[in-house]
Amino acid sequence: MTAGPKPEPVFFYFDFISPFGFLASLRIDALAAKYGRAAEWRSMLTGISVLKVMGLKPIPETPLKGPYALRDAERYCRRHGIALSPPLGPGRVQPRPLAAGRAFHWLRRHDPERAKPVARRLLRAHWQEGVDIGAPERVTAIAASEGVDRAALDAGFDSGEAARLLRAAVEESLEAGVFGSPFFIVDGEPFFGLEKMELLEEWLETGGW
Repeated sequence: MTAGPKPEPVFFYFDFISPFGFLASLRIDALAAKYGRAAEWRSMLTGISVLKVMGLKPIPETPLKGPYALRDAERYCRRHGIALSPPLGPGRVQPRPLAAGRAFHWLRRHDPERAKPVARRLLRAHWQEGVDIGAPERVTAIAASEGVDRAALDAGFDSGEAARLLRAAVEESLEAGVFGSPFFIVDGEPFFGLEKMELLEEWLETGGW
């Protein structure tokens, strides 16, 4: 018997400095696998989609919505038993996501088997260990701890290739209609937001509508 066509993956877009993107990353692989799908990770930059393209303020700086988003994230963490360190709030330092995004997309091109494990490690380091992942040297050190050839990755940074790959990935995300983190696309259907994961699962279970 000939096997049927392999189902399309669930495309998972996230920003390394998005708490909701981090929380979604803890569930997306198991959710996709439950329905025989792979989860294809893509990092993006909300600083481009939200601030530059949409012309909006960052959510933490948005009146009414900012305090609600903080409360929503804290409530989700309590419900699922997830500890963030340091906790969310105005005292938390938010690094630039460029180094992490550049490393991730360089790995997707040159060492794809390690791209997702490194992304997971970077997310965990930032959100649960309080590590500033804004510095390239810290990002490459974390990648090396996951078995990445650090000299090759450093060369990717120095040559500008890693930056070009991230820019291309951000452009691709905008062309796909991605504007926030987390964002999912399955069977060409977009779903935005952590709370849409239940609807995403219903789509996967039923085959869509």
